[in-house]
Amino acid sequence: MKFFRFVVISIIGLFVLATLFGLIFPSTVYVSRVVDITAPKDSIYQYIKDIKGWQSWMDGLNDPSVQVDNSLKAHIAHTVINISVTPLNDSVVNAIWQTSNNGNQESKIEIIQGKGQPSAAVHWQFVQHIGWLPWERFSSMMNDKIMGTMMEKDLNNLKTLVEGH
Repeated sequence: MKFFRFVVISIIGLFVLATLFGLIFPSTVYVSRVVDITAPKDSIYQYIKDIKGWQSWMDGLNDPSVQVDNSLKAHIAHTVINISVTPLNDSVVNAIWQTSNNGNQESKIEIIQGKGQPSAAVHWQFVQHIGWLPWERFSSMMNDKIMGTMMEKDLNNLKTLVEGH
C-alpha cells in the first residue's frame, strides 16, 4: 500500500513539475520566414491572394486529396486541415489553418516593396496559441524546425515561379 501511494504521489508530482516547467515556454509561438523576389508586387500577389495560386508553389496543396471549395477555402483530407484565406489588401493575406487536434494556426503573408524598388520582400508568418498542458508546450519547441523548413522551401518555390527561373 505504501509503494502504491508513493507511485501515485510521484506521478502527480512529476506532472505538476512538468507543467510548471512547461509554463516557462511562451503560450504563443511565432514562426516566420522572408524571401526577396525580384518582381513587381502585383506579379507576386496573384500567387498569394487565394488557394488556387498557392497550389502552384506550396508543396502539399497540389495533391489530389486537397479539395478546393472556392478560391478562399480548402480541405486537406489526409491530414484533416481546413484552410480559410482572407485577402486584407493588395499586399497582405491572412489564413486560418484549422486542424482537428491542434486547434487553429493563423498565417499571414505580406509583400513589402519600397517605392521604385525592383524587388519585394515576401514575409510569411505562422502564429500558434499553445495550451497549458506540458506536452503541448514541449512540442512547440519543434515548430520552428518543422514549419520553418517547409516555409523556406515553399517561399523558394514562389521565388522560382515568379522570377521565371
